[in-house]
Amino acid sequence: MKKSLALGLAIATSLTMLFTGCGGTKKEAAKGGSAKKTDYPTKNITMICPWGAGGGTDTVLRALCKAAEKDLGKTITVSNVTGGGGATGHAAIMKAKPDGYTIGMITFELNSMPPQKLVPFSYKDFDPVIRVNTDAAALTVNKDAPYNTLKEFVEYAKAHPNEISIGNSAPGSVWHIAAGLMAQKTGIKVKHVPFEGAAPAVTALVGNHIQAVSVSVAEVRAQVDAGKLKILGVMDTKRDPLYPNVPTFKEQGIDVVFGTWRGIGLPKGVKPEIKAKIVECFAKAMKDKTFVEFTKKMGLNLAYQGPDDFAKFLKENAELVDKTMDSIGLKKK
Repeated sequence: MKKSLALGLAIATSLTMLFTGCGGTKKEAAKGGSAKKTDYPTKNITMICPWGAGGGTDTVLRALCKAAEKDLGKTITVSNVTGGGGATGHAAIMKAKPDGYTIGMITFELNSMPPQKLVPFSYKDFDPVIRVNTDAAALTVNKDAPYNTLKEFVEYAKAHPNEISIGNSAPGSVWHIAAGLMAQKTGIKVKHVPFEGAAPAVTALVGNHIQAVSVSVAEVRAQVDAGKLKILGVMDTKRDPLYPNVPTFKEQGIDVVFGTWRGIGLPKGVKPEIKAKIVECFAKAMKDKTFVEFTKKMGLNLAYQGPDDFAKFLKENAELVDKTMDSIGLKKK
């Protein structure tokens, strides 16, 4: 158990690097590929989102694309290609024509699907552009739930084994793993209910169809602010600035720190000069004032990395996720 918790902590530590302010510079363009001039783009671009509309991934992606359009001078249409717990959308990105006109947002699940043998591909089959953000998991329940702290939640769960259903974004997804780590650490028995993204899981919670969700703060914020839900704790090393009165799991005696990541990726084979342009434009978009203000209001933690650093992060994260999933019984042998 100590080993799995340490691994969970290690993953979270790697996920909490803050936005460094690196933008659309010649240095970043060079990291993306050749600085050779290109007339790209000459037409509009499709951005694939592996998750449903309204969730945290979709929300941050649409805002980022809007900012990137200012520099690209073309429309970026976000296409939600859902199914298979993120597998369908990621496969669509990987199989897209490598001409730079189909881009995609890759997410944590790219590293959690292979250990389950759900997909015949891995992060190695994608060309990383930039890492966009990281978000810690949070345990959120209905406002009328009979518990107001993690301690009370755990006590209730122990008194009612397998009666609490916790919604997540897919089997083996980051939010499923987060809930699994929490259950393992506290010794509670709960039911894990999968959805195609965080948004429908949150909707189900509001409707009292499930008793909790283990998604990010950004994904429950609207309903929390509306007084329909309450956050019991965040799986981070520090409190969320939007809800400073909500303690972390560690502050409440549960040593679990865990979160997700999102980034921009390309299918293999895009010309270096086109990739360099894409890197440059999205790096600039990350510093766009409107985008930065929007993410702050949404509670999204920007965590920029250029293509080289993002590539290294993907490799390290994949190894850690594989070990952690194995430790909590989610890896298929």
